[in-house]
Amino acid sequence: MLDVRRLRLLRELARRGTIAAVAEALAFSPSAVSQQLSALEREAGLPLLERTGRGVRLTPAAVHLVGHADAVLERLEQAEAELAEARSGLAGVLRVGAFPTATRSIVPAALTHLAGRHPGLEPMVREIDPAAVGHALRAGELDVALIHEYDFVPAPDEPGLATRPLYVEAMYLAEPAATPPAVTPPADDQDAVLRAHRDAPWITATPGTLCHAMTVRACQAAGFTPRVRHQVDEFATVLALVAAGQGVAVVPRLGVTDPADPTVTLTRLRMERRTKIACRAGSGGHPAVAAFTRALRAVVPPDPATPRAGA
Repeated sequence: MLDVRRLRLLRELARRGTIAAVAEALAFSPSAVSQQLSALEREAGLPLLERTGRGVRLTPAAVHLVGHADAVLERLEQAEAELAEARSGLAGVLRVGAFPTATRSIVPAALTHLAGRHPGLEPMVREIDPAAVGHALRAGELDVALIHEYDFVPAPDEPGLATRPLYVEAMYLAEPAATPPAVTPPADDQDAVLRAHRDAPWITATPGTLCHAMTVRACQAAGFTPRVRHQVDEFATVLALVAAGQGVAVVPRLGVTDPADPTVTLTRLRMERRTKIACRAGSGGHPAVAAFTRALRAVVPPDPATPRAGA
């Protein structure tokens, strides 16, 4: 009989690429991970790993086994959800992941809504970039998370996860109100709006984040590569830098306060950011995850209009 815990390690190796990365993520020593995978090979009765210099790679048999591991682990999540449903009352820790703008603008209201209906639950929020959510969910570090994707940066396929749509928001070009471009492009021509600022300094998120990739790819689609001056992840700080004349930026609606800063001009783009709820496949029916999902849907803002400038 194949050991489920060892199957989980094999799946993580397939996702993370190295034994050291698996060990770090799951709080094992590398030697312990290697020993468990060797034991799994003995259970399987054939090689699962091949040495490649200092690393390893999965054999074809191991790749097929990972597919079965995903299905097995999903069924276990479903079983745990059904057992939790059978117990009376919701209690215990619920580990929630969210990106910064959602943490500020959606999560607090959702937690208030949740506490009013399930006071025994103890949600614990961790701010995390969506690019890291898949690993954190599969490793059991999170139970549910908010992720997002952009038109130019679709969410990658994440085996072992399930997602549901939550919210769609508009994107804006933010520029200093005192220094409009020499030529005003048509507002409905996104490429022209971006190209009007091709020579301006740009403010983006830090490299490796979806927000950084979104700005760079949108500009490249408009025919230029942005000249990045500042790299900042918090949109409130991004807008403060724009107001100070430090550059231009692309920001989502949730990143803008209302009323908006009158020293910043916002031009709506045709781009959108889509927020989704993510959890491990099979765990969406868990009462705690389902309760948090309902709380999010109860407080998510309506499709917003362009932010109003302050008086």
